[in-house]
Amino acid sequence: MLLVIDIGNTNTVIGVYENEELKSRFRVATDLKKTSDELVATLFNMLAIKQIAVENIEDTIMSCVVPDVMYNWQSANRKLFDREVIVVDSDTPTFLTIDYENPREVGADRIVDAVAAYSKYGGPAIVVDMGTAITFDVVTEDKRYLGGSIAPGIRIAQDGLFGATAKLPKIELMVPTSAIGKNTSEAINAGIVYGYIGMIDSLIEILEREMKEKYGIDESDITVVATGGFSELISQSSKFIEIIEPDLMLEGLRIIYERNKNL
Repeated sequence: MLLVIDIGNTNTVIGVYENEELKSRFRVATDLKKTSDELVATLFNMLAIKQIAVENIEDTIMSCVVPDVMYNWQSANRKLFDREVIVVDSDTPTFLTIDYENPREVGADRIVDAVAAYSKYGGPAIVVDMGTAITFDVVTEDKRYLGGSIAPGIRIAQDGLFGATAKLPKIELMVPTSAIGKNTSEAINAGIVYGYIGMIDSLIEILEREMKEKYGIDESDITVVATGGFSELISQSSKFIEIIEPDLMLEGLRIIYERNKNL
């Protein structure tokens, strides 16, 4: 079995694959204060809950956008499985050409998303990952990663709104029934959800226009794939998002591992 770990700014998502099948997945908070021993306990307990024996984990691959926690996760993997974890970065061999001014600046999460989207749906494609930050990544039919855009995520907007105002309540976001909220909670929900749908659709439209003007790519050939914690909420009303892939990052890690395990 293969253990895949996606360490994001807010949450860490962990999956266990048996060949190409995702057997189990779980999510924990990304905590800068957790020691490697605490992470060992977390992994051990999560695997036990899912009835997966530690000795059945044959290898581990990880992507991380939080450098301060990477060492402890590497150490935890070493302690629990007695082997080194494979860490994805800009130097990790993939089939993509990173067409970026400085490839080392590209986050591992963006590379993994692009690899997974291309592997499943081909190119050209736009991947929208709705995490702590919202990333928009463009990959072409001839396997070039062109770059994209980065915007503040929905949770950042929520925290900014509630942190900077004295009387606005913190709410659970859901699909709005109207943009005309009849109470404060409805008004906040509509403003955030409809506002982000508009921002995301606008950026996708601009990206598609630039892909046509600069690279001769027909908009009708572009597949738009969404992933991340808020992808289902936002994508339902998007004019451009065609596919929702909640486990896109985990799938990308598995694909990269399979391509590199015999190198």
